Amino acid sequence: MSDSSLSAPTVLPAADRPDVAARLREALLGASFTADGLLDLLGAPAYAALARSETVPALRATRGDTPLELLVRLFLLQQPVPYVRVADVLPVEECLEAGWLVRAGADGLAATVDVRPYGGLDGEDWFIVSDLGCAVGGAGGIASREEGVVLGVGGASTTLAGITVRRPVRSALDLGTGSGIQALHAGRHATRVTATDVNPRALHITALTLALSGAPAADLRQGSLFEPIRDDETFDLIVSNPPFVISPGARLTYRDGGMAGDDLCRTLVQEAGERLNEGGFAQFLANWEHVEGEDWQDRIGSWVPRGCDAWIVQREVQDVTQYAELWLRDAGDHRGDPAEYQARYDAWLEEFEARKVKAVGFGWITLRRTGSAVPSVTAEEWPHPVEQPLGDTVRAHFDRLDYLRGHDDAALLDAHFRLAPEVVQEQVGLPGAEDPEHVVLRQNRGMRRATTVDTVGAGFAGVCDGSLSAGRILDAIAQLMGEDPALLRERTPAQIRLLVEQGFLEPADGAD
Repeated sequence: MSDSSLSAPTVLPAADRPDVAARLREALLGASFTADGLLDLLGAPAYAALARSETVPALRATRGDTPLELLVRLFLLQQPVPYVRVADVLPVEECLEAGWLVRAGADGLAATVDVRPYGGLDGEDWFIVSDLGCAVGGAGGIASREEGVVLGVGGASTTLAGITVRRPVRSALDLGTGSGIQALHAGRHATRVTATDVNPRALHITALTLALSGAPAADLRQGSLFEPIRDDETFDLIVSNPPFVISPGARLTYRDGGMAGDDLCRTLVQEAGERLNEGGFAQFLANWEHVEGEDWQDRIGSWVPRGCDAWIVQREVQDVTQYAELWLRDAGDHRGDPAEYQARYDAWLEEFEARKVKAVGFGWITLRRTGSAVPSVTAEEWPHPVEQPLGDTVRAHFDRLDYLRGHDDAALLDAHFRLAPEVVQEQVGLPGAEDPEHVVLRQNRGMRRATTVDTVGAGFAGVCDGSLSAGRILDAIAQLMGEDPALLRERTPAQIRLLVEQGFLEPADGAD
């Protein structure tokens, strides 16, 4: 992955002035320039519009003269504000000296970077620094700006933060840190955080994000993928929201990895295994190609490095025309010369056709370093709504894998289980029918899965409270149904195993 950055759009604030960042942070918090404060000021419609890169509703909502309105116009909406009013809110002279602010006209001030309030998973009041015009929404026409700019918070950033396993660890690596969002989260539970990026401007902005958020500093290193990491370095957690867009050429650093097809994501996954400590997690967002004549699950499963369990979740699939249009619009190409737009569109489709790509998948890939002789690789499609944050759900998935590996069918029948919280049963059938056509178990938390079970499975799950072993429950069901207990014990463990694997049943301690 090569750095194709051009000259920086603006001079950045000094990264070696933590004293000024601390005073600025105190002033921002004092004015309620927080995620909750923004929502209260703007209202839900204008707040949501910012996420779509639409600023007009927010501009209308900040026409007053309160400290919070001034800060929103200054740091989020890039509007000059009067010096005399800002001086009542911020340590202006220090911010000018450190480069957070510049003079605008005879009596105004302007920000040199975007600063977006960001609420952490545990309610922390943080601030994400990014280049001007990049704090809200997506790229929003980034192709019309200087290359090498650093984006702020987007949906992909928050998705990765939500699915990441959060537990105390010694070391964490944020690979391709961007504006530092993942490093910020990792600093809450990792003793040492290393953050890398091919773009030196991103590393500078990450330092600003951490300082302005009152977070510990990270070890910042420039380079592509694992290049900045020493051969003897390993980590307990690796996270990456890489430039995963599959495109013809590397026009834009923020999205294009500079490798053909989905090779960047494949390389990232394959090389992560040897960088993980035993029991460590690596979690990525990725795009992957759906190639004619290949099963996507087998294709992505082949990326998984030896010695790692994997859980691959495909959240969305787009045909190649939808995909090309999405990213051409994201870059703002549709707003320029129509002939140039059509040429770029055609080049994209030409590339896909040459590689026999019919669609592109998007999703999450989680690896866990395991000592098991037979690692588990699960690749599934789940486009349905989920409940974020999912970090605990992801960790529980791998805990259940360990449990099932350690229990053969006989041990499974001797074990005790409990129905997971928030699981409900639905019966599907014609109105007035004596028996339902289907019985569905549905989770109302986490992945919010639904699975169809037979009468035995529904009955079994319904009485699992941890008090009786699975075998004892099946014997009781066999007696009620007039079935042979031995045959029921023989054919049911596979269904129990699936219910445990998918989180409908949880292992429980107890005795008959």
